[in-house]
Amino acid sequence: MALLFVSSAERAAVWVSAFDAAGEKIIVGEEAVTDPAEITHLLCWTPPKDLQRYPNLRVVISAGAGVDQMPPLPEGVELVRAIDPGIEEMVRDWVVMATLMQHRAIPVYLARAQQGLWKPQPGRHAKNTRVGIMGMGRIGTLAAQTLGGMGFKVSGWSRSGRAVADVPVYGLQDLDVFLSQSDILICLLPLTTETRGILNADLFAKLPEGAALVHAGRGAQLDMQAMRDALDGGALSSAMLDVTNPEPLPADHWAWRDPRVIITPHIAAVTDHHAGSMHALEVIRATRDNRPLPGRVDQDRGY
Repeated sequence: MALLFVSSAERAAVWVSAFDAAGEKIIVGEEAVTDPAEITHLLCWTPPKDLQRYPNLRVVISAGAGVDQMPPLPEGVELVRAIDPGIEEMVRDWVVMATLMQHRAIPVYLARAQQGLWKPQPGRHAKNTRVGIMGMGRIGTLAAQTLGGMGFKVSGWSRSGRAVADVPVYGLQDLDVFLSQSDILICLLPLTTETRGILNADLFAKLPEGAALVHAGRGAQLDMQAMRDALDGGALSSAMLDVTNPEPLPADHWAWRDPRVIITPHIAAVTDHHAGSMHALEVIRATRDNRPLPGRVDQDRGY
């Protein structure tokens, strides 16, 4: 049983040390493979083209929390996403920061600062601001708990509508109701067939007038032109994006220059190499013991 590591040299140095200490075999790079039959696990962002070369491959581990970049895997091969509590906390921190910036009209003040304009903006208390979170997985739940603890009126929306303690969660059929009470809309959804392009003109029109957008899901979920139209028409007042469509965003794209839009280059979370190696080792042990794989992805659903 060995893991084939296909990722950066910086990450490899950490993983090799961790695997050596744990007594597990790791092979860095396909060129180092001498016996393809011993490869049972693969760590990568996107897999090598010829996975049939590895007849005993059982699990592919994504190098990141996202898995939408993965092609369909051969029958019998499981897909696992990276699990790192640090990732969840970092995304939560970015979401809370972005929410507070929207709540306190920081995009407006940044634009006025460029003009040398000292002009206060009317504000409101957190208890009077309704925050809606699309995607109530681990990160969405963590963000909801944090923002709720700060006094915001938080609700969630997910496909299942599964209950979360102290947070009202709406299901698939109640999207319009959820949107109508989201002064700040946060998107943390995984990218699936159903969520691709979900942030569109129809959705923006169902938000309270002048709502704000916080997007840390996946770039392909956002119709950038629809967002621009919503900003121009007043449906949206501002947007903070950690993911864009396309990604990376071209240097001449209008959104870079629009003062109503603040963009960070997909940095809401940065994977901790050591934590990633610990998760991979747990996946290998779970495989060996026939236990459920931590971070297993339903490849039909995409998450």
